[in-house]
Amino acid sequence: MTRSTVILTGTGVPHPAPGRAGAGVLVRSGDIALQFDAGRGTVMRITEAGVTPLDVTAQFVTHYHSDHVIDLPDVAMTRWIMQRLKTTGPLLIVTPNGPAKEFVDHMFDPFVDDIHVRMEHVDVEPPKIEVVSFDAPNEPTVVWESQDRKVIVSAIGVRHEPVRDAVAYRVDTPDGSVVISGDTRACREVFELAKGAQIVIHEACRRTAMAASIKDTPFETIFDYHADTVEIGRLAAEYEVPHLVLTHLIPNPSDESQESKFESDVRQGGYTGRVTVGRDLMTFAF
Repeated sequence: MTRSTVILTGTGVPHPAPGRAGAGVLVRSGDIALQFDAGRGTVMRITEAGVTPLDVTAQFVTHYHSDHVIDLPDVAMTRWIMQRLKTTGPLLIVTPNGPAKEFVDHMFDPFVDDIHVRMEHVDVEPPKIEVVSFDAPNEPTVVWESQDRKVIVSAIGVRHEPVRDAVAYRVDTPDGSVVISGDTRACREVFELAKGAQIVIHEACRRTAMAASIKDTPFETIFDYHADTVEIGRLAAEYEVPHLVLTHLIPNPSDESQESKFESDVRQGGYTGRVTVGRDLMTFAF
């Protein structure tokens, strides 16, 4: 029997890099396919992973930064266009309240003319989404579950200030659990959520290692609200995380030697468990 899997559909950041799509993680358990965030190139990556927008059971949003939501309209519009092949109903989007929910509510606005002309000539109904929204919680809180309650998604608010209402997610399946940090400083909220999970997929920023080179530049401010790799290692060691997968890699590594520096930073923090520096379409069973 196939175990549940988690697939990195995008490991990149706003600055484009060859081979790295924008932020995204796909979790599969049986017939259920859950996509977390939809950065640049998500539709192409999930298709390469064997999942089309028609197959997405639910789409989750961690926060409203463009590199995490820019392909969300593409997921929804492509699903709508593909309804001629198979009717699957509205795309379910689960999002924290605040600016992320506002983005979802207005994401079809630029496509009004496109939608109109497609409806005139081919489609009777406009694209539809079903939105489930929630206030970013201070404690782990269930925000979605499958009909048979075998797959459960929980969320918790994280420390990405000044970005409001950012969350991390945990997916519990009959096979095990995986946690997806979204964007955040290294914080206990993520690791409390991850207790007992087999895999933690965490954004990673080499802030400590690059402190001198970014001093008094805009990057010093940007790096401040992302997760420092050394601090991730310290927390992962404290919470005894079995497998740490690094994604949303800041800065984009261009070769294996640069990827290895992310792992070295985590080891500097004291983590001795399994570390994977993420690449697009890496797949892990749990």
